[in-house]
Amino acid sequence: MKDLGNRGILQIDSRSLSIIVFATFSAWLLAVPFQGQVLYSLAADYAFDPQTLIFGAIAAHFAGLFGASFLVKTMRAAKQVWLYTIVFCVASSSCFFFTPSAAWYLLWPASMLAGVSVASWGFYFAACNEPRDRLQTAAEVLIYSNVLMIAVNMMAVYLLAEVGLVTAILLLIFAFGFGIYLPEQESAVGSSPGVQDKLAPVGCNRTLSLLCLFIVMLSINSGLMYQVINPAFAHHKWLVNWYWALPYVVALRVMQKYAKRGNRAYALYVAMAMIGFAFICFMVLDRSAPSYLLINTLMLGACGVFDLFWWSILGEMLDLDQNPAKVLGVGLAANVLGVLLGGLLGNRIVTGPAGQLFEPALIAIGVLMVTLVLLPLLLQRLSRRLTDHAFAAPAPAAPILASVVVAQPPPGERLAKEVDLTERELQIADLLQRGRTYKMIAAELFLSENTVKTHVKKVYSKLGVRSKVELIRLLGKDDPK
Repeated sequence: MKDLGNRGILQIDSRSLSIIVFATFSAWLLAVPFQGQVLYSLAADYAFDPQTLIFGAIAAHFAGLFGASFLVKTMRAAKQVWLYTIVFCVASSSCFFFTPSAAWYLLWPASMLAGVSVASWGFYFAACNEPRDRLQTAAEVLIYSNVLMIAVNMMAVYLLAEVGLVTAILLLIFAFGFGIYLPEQESAVGSSPGVQDKLAPVGCNRTLSLLCLFIVMLSINSGLMYQVINPAFAHHKWLVNWYWALPYVVALRVMQKYAKRGNRAYALYVAMAMIGFAFICFMVLDRSAPSYLLINTLMLGACGVFDLFWWSILGEMLDLDQNPAKVLGVGLAANVLGVLLGGLLGNRIVTGPAGQLFEPALIAIGVLMVTLVLLPLLLQRLSRRLTDHAFAAPAPAAPILASVVVAQPPPGERLAKEVDLTERELQIADLLQRGRTYKMIAAELFLSENTVKTHVKKVYSKLGVRSKVELIRLLGKDDPK
């Protein structure tokens, strides 16, 4: 990626810059409007019930995510939205230094604007990362934002709520300082093929819809966790505040490190089992510290696996639409909607008659049964379009090219060297051998023609050829024409 050092201040590449801005902003988002301890600690100081404020903020965030594509259509607009949103979030957060009043509800429009900004980050997610690198980027932003959120929570609980609030605001200011240097044009960072292409085929829209349904259903369990499980262990104050997100971060790090070592679809089934077992343990175990460690480890570890799954899938689908904010926004809106629905269900359980602890487990198991039906269908669809993804079963290597490159390499110095082609490049090279045009390849693989052309250029570069004719000759097959 192009170095931004020529701006005179930052000697940092655009990918790292976008990660810094997103992670620091998300740390504020997690620690203040959502389920962090800043707002809860402030509310406790004033004997203020924050539930309405929090649920309203989550609903507003959903609206911002879902509607972002209608407001943001270019990278320049995305940058402007980020900067204006950060300023507004600083102003709305400052209201919490004063006693509860109507000004506290400025958190709702701030959360909505935050949703628009998070979705708009799709432009940077797409333009600053090659598709094969987006899983790593997703893991990094999730890890960094949660580590920062833990630090803010600890300050709010063990020092003063205002200290946590000041720290969260400083993170926003930090994000603004780096956000000024975000690029405004895709050409500044090396545009991602496909962002400017035609809309994705209907089949890809259906895949996104199926993915969103899966995300909504599974995220209901996260909402139940926030409203039912976490409050049940609130008396373990020290343990809960530092350990809560730790299994989540560890799971992300493990999946990040080993994601490329073969297919990782099985991890999704293991994570489902972990969620089910966590709710069963919650139903049958006491409220001791060991019980919390077991339940939280299972639940948050599974959440880390699934968050990385759909973040990385959404990352690789960004090139299938003209507006990356639409893909990322709709996908993450599904996550927030599930959390909101689960939170409302959990709140009803907690405020209802006593002795209903079996209800969260029954709801969670019911949700898991639905997702178990959806997951194989989803993975099957993903495997047709994301052949290199760690969670999607890769399609078999193209037989003709595989036999040429591996079993029967043609003579010549160039092919004596190792040929490092991806699964997608293997597919496209094989189809070129078979006489397919760019348009035919694009239709067959559900890609845009520009994306196909980009892959072909990489194949030519790696094999040291300059045309289709040279490629066919090099691979030992006569031109079909």
